[in-house]
Amino acid sequence: MMAFSVLTPYYDEEVLYSKDSLRKENEDGITTLFYLQKIYEDEWNNFMERMHREGLKDEDDIWTTKSLDLRLWVSYRGQTLSRTVRGMMYYYSALKMLAFLDSASEMDVRQGSEHIISSYGSTNENNNLNTLRSDGHPSLRKLRRADSSVSLLFKGHEYGSAMMKFSYVVACQLYGRQKAEKNPRADDILYLMKNNEALRVAYVDEVSFGREETEYYSVLVKFDQQLQSEVEIYRVRLPGPLKLGEGKPENQNHAMIFTRGDAVQTIDMNQDNYFEEALKMRNLLEEFNVYHGIKKPTILGVRENIFTGSVSSLAWFMSSQETSFVTLGQRVLANPLKVRMHYGHPDVFDRFWFLCRGGVSKASRVINISEDIFAGFNCTLRGGNVTHHEYIQVGKGRDVGLNQISMFEAKVASGNGEQVLSRDVYRLGHRLDFFRMLSVFYTTIGFYFNSMVVVLTVYAYLWGRLYMALSGIEKEAQRSVSNNKALGAIIDQQFIIQLGIFTALPMVVENTLEHGFLPAVWDFLTMQLELGSLFFTFSLGTRTHFFGRTILHGGAKYRATGRGFVVEHKSFAENYRLYGRSHFVKAIELGIILIVYATHSPLPKGTFVYIAMTISSWFLVVSWIMSPFVFNPSGFDWLKTVYDFEDFVNWIWYPGGPFRKAEYSWETWWYEEQDHLKTTGIWGKLLEIILDLRFFFFQYGIVYQLGIANKNTSIAVYLLSWIFMVAVVAIYISIAYARDKYATNEHKYYRLVQLLVIMVTVLVIVLLLEFTRFSFVDLLTSSLAFVPTGWGMILIAQVLRPFLQSTIVWDTVVSLARLYDLLFGITVMAPMAVLSWLPGFQSMQTRLLFNEAFSRGLQISRIVSGKKSA
Repeated sequence: MMAFSVLTPYYDEEVLYSKDSLRKENEDGITTLFYLQKIYEDEWNNFMERMHREGLKDEDDIWTTKSLDLRLWVSYRGQTLSRTVRGMMYYYSALKMLAFLDSASEMDVRQGSEHIISSYGSTNENNNLNTLRSDGHPSLRKLRRADSSVSLLFKGHEYGSAMMKFSYVVACQLYGRQKAEKNPRADDILYLMKNNEALRVAYVDEVSFGREETEYYSVLVKFDQQLQSEVEIYRVRLPGPLKLGEGKPENQNHAMIFTRGDAVQTIDMNQDNYFEEALKMRNLLEEFNVYHGIKKPTILGVRENIFTGSVSSLAWFMSSQETSFVTLGQRVLANPLKVRMHYGHPDVFDRFWFLCRGGVSKASRVINISEDIFAGFNCTLRGGNVTHHEYIQVGKGRDVGLNQISMFEAKVASGNGEQVLSRDVYRLGHRLDFFRMLSVFYTTIGFYFNSMVVVLTVYAYLWGRLYMALSGIEKEAQRSVSNNKALGAIIDQQFIIQLGIFTALPMVVENTLEHGFLPAVWDFLTMQLELGSLFFTFSLGTRTHFFGRTILHGGAKYRATGRGFVVEHKSFAENYRLYGRSHFVKAIELGIILIVYATHSPLPKGTFVYIAMTISSWFLVVSWIMSPFVFNPSGFDWLKTVYDFEDFVNWIWYPGGPFRKAEYSWETWWYEEQDHLKTTGIWGKLLEIILDLRFFFFQYGIVYQLGIANKNTSIAVYLLSWIFMVAVVAIYISIAYARDKYATNEHKYYRLVQLLVIMVTVLVIVLLLEFTRFSFVDLLTSSLAFVPTGWGMILIAQVLRPFLQSTIVWDTVVSLARLYDLLFGITVMAPMAVLSWLPGFQSMQTRLLFNEAFSRGLQISRIVSGKKSA
């Protein structure tokens, strides 16, 4: 068989969970260990039974006598490096067993089987397992108990055969620094090397000579079983610092030279493997010698088994979506479309082919933030062949919390935005035939482009209806058309399509192939009852926002999602920082459009035509506002809602500064949200200003509908309405000036200014009511006109920040933006507060969020509420 290597990039994630991290409680009093004990209750009971057989007397002693076994048990159920290493080392175990079977006679197998049976049947089972060893190698049974009995068959040569055919390189970029700093993760990595003899660790070593001169080396180390210490195998001097481009591809590229064999499998840090799948690796490697079409393959695609789908309904949504893509989707892309690229890390590369053609990763900063896909682009452009094989699979962990999922979606959407600007996509568009080009478009940037077009269509549709309602076109059309059934039929069909049935079709088809038609339909209906449509609509907004922003301004950046266990409640301030610009503000904008349209549209409010035109848009608004709370543990807990609001207000008013972090200060976060405007050009800024001008249309359209306008359609009405805007800004500046000057030392003067402002405002309103056609309804209507105008002015000021920041105007802009974010936050929290106050919503939300766990009889309610008692 072919020799092969496995390569895993690692930065600074968890290797083994420490005892402190297992004991650390979240705000609900829940520890990681307690959570896993309830999620994997049967496995925990089996683990404790095994510990008792190995000499554990009291369960409390597990923290002292069996602490390492406990840490391993927890780590193997998270997305840690130790789990990945254990999974990939199944290749080593499988190769040893295959080497034995290739050379063993029938008598050897029979005698070995009898030996195993007698060993298990003896009363001193544990002693036999711990003392019997086929050669002088240290026991690996503590780390991999599954092959402890199989190794009794080996005669000795199997280890050499397996070592010749397999090596595992983990690119621990910071390992040298971690050793110097006595970081516990360095000890954990050393432990993995000690207990896995085929494991090698590559890292970057920085050697300083004086103050300015530093040399950089790529170093490969292993653990020597005879010396019982870490030894250095290779040291290659680098021309300079490693991280010139994106960190992850640079980390892969510097370790690529240390791999051996004809093939290399790239495995990510959140993956796992299975012994029965590892046995098939020899067959998979032979695919390199088979013609698939007119060429032999250069990338062998492998399907993934998503193992995080049972934690919660949210994880199940993500798992179902991912499973559909890594099975049915990639199968069709490979054959017959012939446009499968490289989308993830289980794929197996022809090592020699890629070493001569730039490696498996492109690492240019920003443009190659989605480094995986560029390996596929590079392969296709250079005449390679990518296939997909589903008789072997590798485990894959996905993000399980909404915030983690959203950051992952943001990273991928931004990466696709950068792909649009890359030369690779440009060259593919020029060199592929028309049909393959369409397939490539739809399966890469086209999916995100279409998502953006869907949302832009909603915007165009609602803005168009609003214009027709405010300008009188809709009213005139209503008069001239007595029968409107044709319009109703068209919108009816549009609404059916908007249900999202077609977007869910691949998932239903995949589940039908895997489980059968009726289970697939039942899963689909269950997903809808668990508000899966809410989640997918929310994800649509995430993809649209970050893809559109990257297209317009560039500046994509890597977002670390974290791979921990998500059962803790996320504060509203954190959710606002993540979703304020991408979802909340956009949902409020669409909500205002729908409200204004509802109050000024001549269509009868109770007809099916009106309901069909607005219900899907209202669903979009509700999903973008409510999803962060629906999919947030304890999202409708009244006490947490009160604390979240206090925390949000404190975050809003906390002073900013150069050393303040965004999670503590609104001002720092606000400036960070404008970073994309630093990287854009003149055309990007001009387009941003043009898009921001839409907020001025509210004022232009609504002021003519006010009673004070007296149905006057002159442009003077719109120009005079700006007097109100100037007056409001002047009043705010006066109060802000008085607060800064008098609020601390001369409080009476500050109150006097407030009183004068209130009296003048009331006087002006009374005069308008008395001498004009102004009414109280106009006050509410005008707020829908002037609030969007102020927001548009703030957005334009952000674009013009280089010119305004040195002037006195900028302080007013910052102060007004703070008030707007406070207003947006209150608007978003208002419906959540009402639902939190009503009884029953918290338990219902917990039931929806953790439905998968409930169906297996788990006690998630105890986890969320923090009740540890039985």
